[in-house]
Amino acid sequence: MKAEIITIGDELLIGQTIDTNSAWIASELSKLGIDTYQITSISDKRDHILKTLSEVTGRSDIVLITGGLGPTSDDITKQVLCEYFETRLVENKEVLANIEDILKRRNFTMNENNRKQAEVPENCMILNNNVGTAPGMWFEKMGTIFISMPGVPPEMKYIMSSHVLPELKKRFTSQIIIHKNIMTYGVPEAKLSEMLSGFEAGLPESIKIAYLPSYGIIKLRLSGRGINREAIEEVLEEQVAQLHNIIPDLIYGEEEESLEMKIGSLLRERNATLCTAESCTGGKVSQMITSVAGSSDYYKGSLVAYNNDIKTGILNVPENYLVQFGAVSRETVTAMAEKARELFSTDFALATSGIAGPGGGSEDKPVGTIWIAAASAVKTTAERYIFGKDRNFNIMRFSNAALDLLRRQIIS
Repeated sequence: MKAEIITIGDELLIGQTIDTNSAWIASELSKLGIDTYQITSISDKRDHILKTLSEVTGRSDIVLITGGLGPTSDDITKQVLCEYFETRLVENKEVLANIEDILKRRNFTMNENNRKQAEVPENCMILNNNVGTAPGMWFEKMGTIFISMPGVPPEMKYIMSSHVLPELKKRFTSQIIIHKNIMTYGVPEAKLSEMLSGFEAGLPESIKIAYLPSYGIIKLRLSGRGINREAIEEVLEEQVAQLHNIIPDLIYGEEEESLEMKIGSLLRERNATLCTAESCTGGKVSQMITSVAGSSDYYKGSLVAYNNDIKTGILNVPENYLVQFGAVSRETVTAMAEKARELFSTDFALATSGIAGPGGGSEDKPVGTIWIAAASAVKTTAERYIFGKDRNFNIMRFSNAALDLLRRQIIS
């Protein structure tokens, strides 16, 4: 079973809007065992839409279309669909009633543009949209199912969840696809692939592996295919167990667990508390930690000691450390972590000091250099890393490296 996704809108092509719809749709289709063959973004132009519809007809079993169903003059998808499926627009009383109800709930009055949204292609199956004014539409032509939906993500997701996915599940008995994600940190992608070359060679034919890197984190996605769910799950668990034996020090979690989520669970298990003292990361580590719901149970707070006066004046880092070793040094970052732990009265403290760039580097401390320290009552661990030259990239890599060092400190 093969599907394609078409997103319509000039705003997608000029980078004004990021296409999150396709990722969500493809993920949901995968759960039904339906492969996404291609994702295409096209402009709000009649010829472009007609050409794309013609190309996908008969090539794929299912085509899901989002965008171009709004109430304004630039939303032409319905008219073009009528042309392609050789039909005409007619006013649908149920759609009109739904639009009137939604506008009433929002204290808006009906205008001519809203009323036009009740006009739908005569030969399509209507997919009611209870969270917006544009309905979804289901067509079939030459063995291909076409489903047109609004581009607004909550409306698209409602139509997919309420109508499209249940109908596809009823119509097609396809193979089952199950994904299992293993979260790793600590080595580059090429090195990890080398470490797992033997594992990859021994994978059963029904299991595939993918490497998905993001700012130092590498998600290993194992995908199993077959017709028996229990059998696939059993084989996947066997492969996951092998990974835990091969790279135990690199695996920190499973599924979509982030480093900050892992930190939270480790601290809760130990009934322990945490604080941070950040320089080059400017509060990013703190933001990541507090993005986890319930982090107030273990996280006390942060001091962004961006200026050296704050390092010496509030954290009491000895001035001679800054003169002799510099702000980006083992000595300074160690002092930052230990003084912060005392200041906040926590079990653990995490500190960062580095050069995010693009300027400020030197021969012995190039842009991308960071010192990170994690302190506890038992010991303080400090490590140096050198990443790239892009500032935003560095801040994310710095933050993930800091969280991983803290993770290893907690479990040591």
